[in-house]
Amino acid sequence: MKKAIIFFFVAAALAGCMVGPDYKRPALDMPQSWRFEDAAAKDLANTAWWGQFNDPVLNELIQIAVQENKDVRIAAARVEQFLGLYGTTRAALYPQVGAGASAGQERMSKVSGPTPLEDFNFGNPTFSNYEVFLNASWEIDLWGKLRRASEAARANLLSSEDARRAVILTLVTSVASSYVNLRDLDKQYEIAKQTVDSRAESYRLFKLRFEGGIISELQLSQVKSEYEDALARIPYYGKLVAQQENALSVLLGRNPGPIPRGKSIDNLVLPGIPAGLPSDLLANRPDIRQAEENLVSANANIGVAKAQYFPTISLTGMLGFASNDLSKLFTSQAWNWAYAVPATVPIFTAGAIAGQVKSAEAFQQQLLFRYQQAIQTAFREVDDALIDQKRSREQLEAQGQQVGTLRQYARVARLRFDEGYTSYVEVLDAERSLFNAQLSYAQTQGAIFQSLVNVYKAMGGGWVVEADRMTGLVMEPKEQ
Repeated sequence: MKKAIIFFFVAAALAGCMVGPDYKRPALDMPQSWRFEDAAAKDLANTAWWGQFNDPVLNELIQIAVQENKDVRIAAARVEQFLGLYGTTRAALYPQVGAGASAGQERMSKVSGPTPLEDFNFGNPTFSNYEVFLNASWEIDLWGKLRRASEAARANLLSSEDARRAVILTLVTSVASSYVNLRDLDKQYEIAKQTVDSRAESYRLFKLRFEGGIISELQLSQVKSEYEDALARIPYYGKLVAQQENALSVLLGRNPGPIPRGKSIDNLVLPGIPAGLPSDLLANRPDIRQAEENLVSANANIGVAKAQYFPTISLTGMLGFASNDLSKLFTSQAWNWAYAVPATVPIFTAGAIAGQVKSAEAFQQQLLFRYQQAIQTAFREVDDALIDQKRSREQLEAQGQQVGTLRQYARVARLRFDEGYTSYVEVLDAERSLFNAQLSYAQTQGAIFQSLVNVYKAMGGGWVVEADRMTGLVMEPKEQ
């Protein structure tokens, strides 16, 4: 027993060794600043930015989505799965203790075996056996195999948590984008209906003029064709609105159906532009953090593979009572114990361990490149979103001026027609141009909101944690 205790302390001292590389964040080539940014708006990246739209309906839709969306629930369940796997893996670091008891009776044959019992004149061949015992086993983690496996399992757990937050990031921005797109389609739908009403009245008046012999059938056909063109837009936009409502319903975790409306797109408030340094992405983007945790896990698994080259040493023991007589089970004579120190060492594996090490190292390289790729993709997405919102604002300003000019053109063209200075073709051309410009202006309005939503999505930020709290499923994995 003294030898076992001495071995235990020696093994514990040696257990500080770990084979395999320790994780170090790889060197990254990062830009020093974004192409466009507003330094005064930096804190906006850490707030619930959708509240800046100043639309209570949008706030409520996002609240419903983060609580009911099925992708979020799947991701949360996956976190629980990896939490269980982490607990199972980490348990191997500690002694495993069990207990047992047995009671049985056996009768041996008197006439079987090389020397039958009847030759020895045994009286009663039936006997009983009773046991109560504790058993324990512990693999000494001399080379860090179990600690590396625990490190990998914890990284997988943190990766699953970051994956869940990435789902929330995508969900919130998708709901906001879908709602903005819905209100944008609503406006285009309204423009189409207003144009239909205007052209219907023109068609009615020209029909009366044709019936009175004032205008030709050619002029009437021109007016009618423009009216029918606008009329054909009504079912088109109606279809797009209904489909957008269905898509948004699924994001909310509901069956397809109508969506309540809040403010029109003209009355929505444009959020501020978040800003920050490129290095902020490493802390703010859950998908980048997920990629890094996957890299940490793969790095630890190299150590798990390399540890197989070294001996595996365990401690096993049993302590209890055994007796053929139940009344004597718990007496000193029935005392029973045993311990052992089994050890195994690979001698010839035909390259099996080397293959596992090579596979683990190659997989770590894959995840290293994926991590670097995720960062580069994030840089591009932020820069694209910042460029998009800046240029879309410039585009909207130019289109607003164009709409004003075309509205004046349409008014003058109608006055000239009414006074007989020009044909109605000029009026039709002016109104057609104005209609198309109004639709383009509405589309660019929506594009500006979409680009700002994309800025927040691309930069990540503390707002993801804020949205996470709304789910009621917040979990902060900690070392146990």
